[in-house]
Amino acid sequence: MPLIPRPDPASFSAPRTGRSLPGILLFLALSLLTSLAPAMAADSTTTTTDAPLNKQEAQQLLNVLNNPKERESFTHTLSLMARGLQVEAPATTPAPAAPVAAAPKAAPAKAVPAKPVAEVPPDIHTGLSSIRLQAFGYLHNFLGLFSDLAIVGHWAHRMLASADSRTTILHAFGGGLIVMLCGIALERVVALSLRKPLRQLTQNAENREQRSAVATEEDTPQEPIVDGSSQTRAADQRRQVETLRFLARVPYALGHFALKAVPVLAFLAVAYLAILVFPWNEKTDNVIMTLANCYAAARCLYLFVETGFAPRSPTIRLLPATDATAFLLTRWWNVLVAAPAIIFCLSTLGGQFNLSPRGTDAMIRGVVLIEHILIAVFIWRIRHLVSRALQPRAVPDTAMWTFLVALTRLWWVPAMFLDISLWIVWAAHLPGGYRWILDTTGITIGILVASRLVAVLAYGLQDRFFRINPTLTERFPDLQKRADRYYPFARRILTGVLLFLTLIAMTEAWGLPTFGFFVHNAVGRHLMDAVLTMLVALSVAVTIWEIINAFLGQQLTRFEKSDQMSRATRLRTVLPIIRTVLLAIIIIIVAVTTLSQIGINVTPLLTGAGIMGAAIAFGSQSLVKDFITGFFMLVEDAIQVGDWVTTGGVSGTVENLSIRTVKVRDINGDLHIIPFSSVSSIANTARGYNQVIVKQQLDLSEDLPRVTAIMAKTLKEMRDDPVFGPMILSDYNDLGVDNSDSGGATLLGSFRTTPMMKWKVKREFYRRITNLLAAANIKFYTGTSYFTTPPGNAMRIAADINLPTPANDAPPAAAKPEQPVQDNDKPETSTPE
Repeated sequence: MPLIPRPDPASFSAPRTGRSLPGILLFLALSLLTSLAPAMAADSTTTTTDAPLNKQEAQQLLNVLNNPKERESFTHTLSLMARGLQVEAPATTPAPAAPVAAAPKAAPAKAVPAKPVAEVPPDIHTGLSSIRLQAFGYLHNFLGLFSDLAIVGHWAHRMLASADSRTTILHAFGGGLIVMLCGIALERVVALSLRKPLRQLTQNAENREQRSAVATEEDTPQEPIVDGSSQTRAADQRRQVETLRFLARVPYALGHFALKAVPVLAFLAVAYLAILVFPWNEKTDNVIMTLANCYAAARCLYLFVETGFAPRSPTIRLLPATDATAFLLTRWWNVLVAAPAIIFCLSTLGGQFNLSPRGTDAMIRGVVLIEHILIAVFIWRIRHLVSRALQPRAVPDTAMWTFLVALTRLWWVPAMFLDISLWIVWAAHLPGGYRWILDTTGITIGILVASRLVAVLAYGLQDRFFRINPTLTERFPDLQKRADRYYPFARRILTGVLLFLTLIAMTEAWGLPTFGFFVHNAVGRHLMDAVLTMLVALSVAVTIWEIINAFLGQQLTRFEKSDQMSRATRLRTVLPIIRTVLLAIIIIIVAVTTLSQIGINVTPLLTGAGIMGAAIAFGSQSLVKDFITGFFMLVEDAIQVGDWVTTGGVSGTVENLSIRTVKVRDINGDLHIIPFSSVSSIANTARGYNQVIVKQQLDLSEDLPRVTAIMAKTLKEMRDDPVFGPMILSDYNDLGVDNSDSGGATLLGSFRTTPMMKWKVKREFYRRITNLLAAANIKFYTGTSYFTTPPGNAMRIAADINLPTPANDAPPAAAKPEQPVQDNDKPETSTPE
C-alpha cells in the first residue's frame, strides 16, 4: 500500500452536501492532536522547578507594585540588572540573586547612594533589546533541529563502528522484528477468523435499521409542509430521529470495536509470551515491549476512528460521512497514526542505546515535521470536498455573499498556515505554546461535542414539551396550533442560550474570563439581569396571553355546545376587543420593563404618555364616546351580528361590530357605517319574539265573527305544519273591531312568532287566507270617489249642454227656416254691421 493513498477521483467528482463536513473537521482535529501529542513530554522537560513565592514575599511584592515610588525604584533596579550594571545594595546582608522575591527587599532606593553611572532612565531600548534576544533564542532553537541531527549521525556512526554495540543492536532489533512479524501474522489469522461474526453483526445492524426506517415512515405525517414553523419542527424531529439512530448504533459500534480489538490482543499476547518464554537480554526485552506497545496503541487509535466512520458498514457508522469520504479518511488515518508510535518509540528507546536527549529531540521534531507535511498534503487533497460542503445551498446574488463564497473556496490556506505554524511553534521551543494548543484543542473539541449532544437533547425536550397531550387537545382544539405558532421563536431562544453557554465555555478554555465578567463584573451582571428579566417578562406575558385566550375559547365552545348561541355570538363579537385591549396592556408592561432594565428612565415616558392620552381624550371626545358607547352596547348585548335592527334612521342586517362603529346592510343592499356616538336608540327585531298585526277592512254588512273564525282556523293549520309550526308561538288573538265608519269596519288580530320570522310567517298567512276569504264571499269595503265642479260654473254649463241625448227620447221637430217666430219665442236680434 502506498504511503499516501489515492482513492478513486470519480467518487469525489459529484457535489457533496454538508453531511460529511463534521466528520472531516473531527478527523483534522484528531490529526492535529496526534502531532501535538509529543508536546506533553517536550514541554515537561523545559519547565522550571523554581519554588513559588510564599505568602510574606508575595505580600511584600504586592506592596511594592502598589506604591508608585517604590514601583519606579524597583523598575529602575531591574533595568540596571538587565543592562549588566552593578547595583549597589544597602548595608544589609545582600540577598540571593536567584529569587525574584528578593528584589522587593532591595527595591527601596532610599538607602542606595545615587551614582552618575547608574542613572539610566527607563527607555524603549531595554524592551527592544529583550525582544531581540528572545527572537534570536527562538531562531536558535529552530535552527538547532538541523544541527542536532548531526548528533544523531555521530551516534549512529559510533554505535555501528563498535562491534559490541553493533551486535547488541542487531540482537535487540532482530529479536523485536521476529516477534513483531509473528504477532502480525497471528493478528492477521485471527482477523480472518472473525470476518463471519463481523458480517453477522453488520447484518443485524442493517435489519434494525430497516425496521427503524419503516417505523419512522409510519409515524411521519404525510401532510405537505407549508409554513416555517412546520419546517422547523420537521427538521428538529429529523434530528431527533438521527440522534436516536445514533444511540441505537452505539452497541453495534462497541461490538465492532471489540471484535476488531481481539487480533490486537492476540498480537500483544505473542509479544508478552515471547518475552516470558525466550531468554532475551534486558535491551531486547525493552525493544520488544516498546515496539509491541506502540504498535498496539497505534492499532487501537486506528480502530477507534475506523469504528466511528465504519467505511464498510454504513449501518453502524457513528460519524456523518458518505462512503467515499469514510474510506478516504480511514486510509489517511492509517498513515497519520504511525507518527505518534514512532515518536514514542524514539523517546523510549533513545536512552536505552545511549542517544543523547538532543539527538532524541531532533529525531522527534523531524518525525513531527513529516507528520505536519502529511497533514498539509491531506488538506490539499480534500480542499474541493470541504469547499463544496461549506457553500450554502441558497445564496443571495449580492456582492457580500459572493465574497463569502469565494472565501470558502480558500479555506485550505489558513488551515495549512495553522498546520505549519504549529510545528514551527513547537520546533522553536516557544514556552507553553504546544501544551496550550494541545489543552485548548482537546477542551474545545470536548465542549463542541458536549454542546451538540446537549442541543439535540434540548431540542428533543422542546419538541416533546410543545407536543400537546391528546386529552388537552380535546378540551382545547386550537391549543396545538397555537403551540406550533410559538415553536420557532422558542427554538431560536433556546439556540441562542446554547450558543451563549458554548461560547462562554470555549472562551474560558481559551483563557478569557468571560464567566467572571458576567458574574463578578458590574456591567456583566447588569447585562445578564437585563436579558434574564426580559426573557422572564416575555415568558410571563405569553403565558398570560395564552391562558386568557384558552379560557375565552373554552367558554365560546361551551356556549356553542350548550346551545347558548346568543351568548356565544356576543362573546365572539367582544372577543377581538378583549384581545386588543389585553395585547396593548401586555405590550406596554413588557416595553416598560425592558426599557427600565436597559437603563432608560421610563418616568418621563409614562408622564408624557399620560399627558398625550389626556390631550387625545379632550381633542377627540366623539371618538372616545364612540368607544365607550360601543363597549357598553356590546357588553349589554344590545345588538349582535346578524340582527335586523333599526338605528340611526336605517333598518337592515348587522354585518359587523367594532368598538367604534356598527355596519348595517339595508334591504336595498347598501352598507351603512354608523358610529356609536350617533346611536340614540336601537330597535332590534332579533330579541325575544315578534308579533304580527293582522288588519282587515271589511264591509259594514259583513259577518265579522265568520271572518275571525276563518283566520283563526288558518293559523291553527299553520301551527300544525312542520315547517311553519316551530316559527309560530301563539294562536290567533282577536283584538276586535278597531274602527267602524263610512269607510267600513276595521277588524284587528295578532299572533306571535320567533325572532326574525314574522315576515315569513306573515306572507304565508296572507297567502292562505286570500283564497279562503274569496271562496267564502267575504265582502271587503271598496270606497267610490269622483270629482265634479260647482253648479253654475262655465265648465259645468258646457258639460250639461253637451250631454248626449238619451236613445229613447223623440228628436225635436225641425224648424222651418223662414217660419216666423212667436213673440214669446222671438230670439234676440242683432244689428248687422
